[in-house]
Amino acid sequence: MIILSILFFVTAILYASVGFGGGSTYLALLLIWNIPYYIFPIIALICNIFVVSGNSFNYIKAGNLNLKLLIPYLIGSIPLAFIGGSLPIEKNIFEIFLFIVLAIAGVLLLINFKSYDDNESTYRKIPIFISIFIGGILGFVSGVVGIGGGIFLSPILFLIKAAKPKHIVTTASLFILINSISGIFGQLTKNIVLSDISNYWYLFLIVIIGGHIGNFLNLKILPTRLLALITSALVLFVAIRMGIKLFL
Repeated sequence: MIILSILFFVTAILYASVGFGGGSTYLALLLIWNIPYYIFPIIALICNIFVVSGNSFNYIKAGNLNLKLLIPYLIGSIPLAFIGGSLPIEKNIFEIFLFIVLAIAGVLLLINFKSYDDNESTYRKIPIFISIFIGGILGFVSGVVGIGGGIFLSPILFLIKAAKPKHIVTTASLFILINSISGIFGQLTKNIVLSDISNYWYLFLIVIIGGHIGNFLNLKILPTRLLALITSALVLFVAIRMGIKLFL
């Protein structure tokens, strides 16, 4: 479990550095290490919450919160994250679904990593019903898989140039935080042995530390563009590793 802990630590650092929680990669790592299938969505969601809580606090404190941007996506995502989390899904289908999620997320991050340093002064105003619709889809996918969904929302917002990078990153962090909470409530409607989750307490501690380091790197040291590129490489590597496990 030492190697798994190290990988969780690195994942938390890299994802936190660009405002994400790391849920998708935690899930893939838990699958690769054959952690009991019925508990690892909740483990990943709890790790998400610990990592993005620090991000969200720091971003809000810095004055980067844009409620007009965030709220429509949450209106769509919160109920559907709960519904998605409550749905039973077979392990083999889940693995394929997670592989697709990782591959798409990695490609989107790779395409958009330069956008994190974007300084454009004009942005598009997205109709509220479209934002709610996007939020609903991402919330449902997030609930089913056990992620926060920000890894999709952030690239989408960059692609449509919905706001300044600092507002997009903050929106993605809060989106992950709130959807992860909603997803956990959905997961808890299933027959899950909560005592088994406590056996992995060290992973929660590891990601808390890694999350703080990642957020510090983002705020104080490394350019976000570089961190986003490194994160996309990690996501694609894990996706390829999963693809090999599933199809070869």
